[in-house]
Amino acid sequence: MKVIIMAGGKGTRIASVRSDIPKPMIPICGKPILQYQIENLCSFGLTDIILVIGYLGDVIENYFGNGSRFGVNLSYFMETEPLGTAGALFKMSGLTEDFLLLCGDIIFDIDFSRFIAFHKQHDALASLLSHPNSHPYDSSLLVTEILPPNKLGALPSDSHKVIQWLNKEDERRHYKNRVNAGIQIISPKLLELARDILLAKNNVLPDKIDLDRDVLKPNIASGRIFAYDTPEYIKDMGTPDRYYQTECDINAGLLKSRNLLGKQRAVFLDRDGTINKGNGFISHPDDFILLPDAAEAIKIINQSGYLAIVVTNQPVIARGECSFADLEVIHNKMETELGKKGAFIDGLYFCPHHPDTGFDGERPEYKCICDCRKPKPGLLFKAAEDFNIDIASSYMVGDSNTDVMAGNSAGCKDSILVSDRYSLLDFVKDYILKN
Repeated sequence: MKVIIMAGGKGTRIASVRSDIPKPMIPICGKPILQYQIENLCSFGLTDIILVIGYLGDVIENYFGNGSRFGVNLSYFMETEPLGTAGALFKMSGLTEDFLLLCGDIIFDIDFSRFIAFHKQHDALASLLSHPNSHPYDSSLLVTEILPPNKLGALPSDSHKVIQWLNKEDERRHYKNRVNAGIQIISPKLLELARDILLAKNNVLPDKIDLDRDVLKPNIASGRIFAYDTPEYIKDMGTPDRYYQTECDINAGLLKSRNLLGKQRAVFLDRDGTINKGNGFISHPDDFILLPDAAEAIKIINQSGYLAIVVTNQPVIARGECSFADLEVIHNKMETELGKKGAFIDGLYFCPHHPDTGFDGERPEYKCICDCRKPKPGLLFKAAEDFNIDIASSYMVGDSNTDVMAGNSAGCKDSILVSDRYSLLDFVKDYILKN
């Protein structure tokens, strides 16, 4: 697969770090940002790379040359004037097959084989790599179609099909922390559709074409644009603060360790009574209130290199007290409130089942004995499968015996209980904490 890297950025927001070289050439821990990208791509056999250069592009070309020193084949497309984030794509020849497109100013280490397989599986016009980050409130967000889990298990509750795109300036209230990462696989068919739309609107192609606003967003209605979620390390290097944080992360080994090719470690978190106040079963977003210090605790997990994975029983679905759409809003509120404090979760799994009958409005299809309702470990096993998690090196944190039993049944290294009701928990072998 051909790779196109948009490496013409000037980097005005990060000028205090370096202003005399192109943004993708700013060194971090001894080598340019762009070199990290090329090395990651090369490790997955993605060696046919076009660099779109502009501002001080000769600095990039002089450093990388034809790419042979880095094990890749590099060619260059020079923008003599700014063409926007997608304009160069409409001037290139030879884009006859799906290609990988990415921004040249982000640090990442990704299992591209997973991403490419996802794209092919969905027969997508575009697959957009998305991830949670610590500042979703000033990031572009992707909204995907909601689907109910299969009645036999708590499967992912969305189809990954993008139905809405929220730019930073768009009004938003409760949202999933699903940030567009600036890495995407594009089909040439999408460019053809975008060309037709632009020509119909302007009669001629504009000089500047924006990837998000002119190519991707107008084609959401096709139903063939998908979000590929990953917890892998991806950092926008747009500001000095993020630059220095990335430097610390690289030195701590987080960049390489988060690649899903390698085994991950996780902290599995119960929801009610652990992250939010335990006000009985919650069926409305107004009832969701973060516990004091919960966001700070999750932020520490985020910085530790462990994944933060929520695993929660939600019998309100089976009991007919809450719809899947309402539950999605509750979870979106959780992610929004965490994001305001710089914290995020890497994944969320819930069990919609309940074994008992006799509730008004209950949903019989979810009244069953399942493998995902804690204390059974099904939710943890599903997360481990999705994220390549080594459960034996991971932890379970919750506020009930049920959570501890699920962690122990799954084979977690330790199960940590958050409770002040010690007398009820005599069998717990690990840790008991008050918050």
